[in-house]
Amino acid sequence: MIAIDPLRWPGMNQAFLVSLIVATLLALVVIPYGKRRPVDKKASWGEAMVASVYVTGVMFVAFGIVPHQWIDHADKDLGWDRTNLIYGPGDILRPTAEGGWFPITLQYEAVRDIIVVLIHVYFFGLLLFLWSWWQKRGETTAKELETSTYGRPLVKKV
Repeated sequence: MIAIDPLRWPGMNQAFLVSLIVATLLALVVIPYGKRRPVDKKASWGEAMVASVYVTGVMFVAFGIVPHQWIDHADKDLGWDRTNLIYGPGDILRPTAEGGWFPITLQYEAVRDIIVVLIHVYFFGLLLFLWSWWQKRGETTAKELETSTYGRPLVKKV
């Protein structure tokens, strides 16, 4: 029997994965809370302070810890730094400085930084969605009335 530990595979980092999952779950906890809370209830001063600390904590984890853990993982575990160049399959991206034909020198550090930008875009989009959802909760759409062939609404007489 072969014991396989998926968290020991190359490319897996517990600190990065746990921080990514925790940040996402902490952000999504707002949805069940928002469904329970009455829409017309005003927040007290204490509730507003607790909510602001919570949101600041979520943003600290999402925009501070998760990208840091990715950069740390890419530098230490994967070795994606300035010295490692991207040659591509069959050396099609080998730069001219290294004897290839490709005019641009691509480094793994750039790929690492692009992934950091994508992490930021993911969390920014998630927070925008949650803020929009919170503001629109409780809104109901008006029911469309049936229209006649002339375009006027049909109203039943009682």
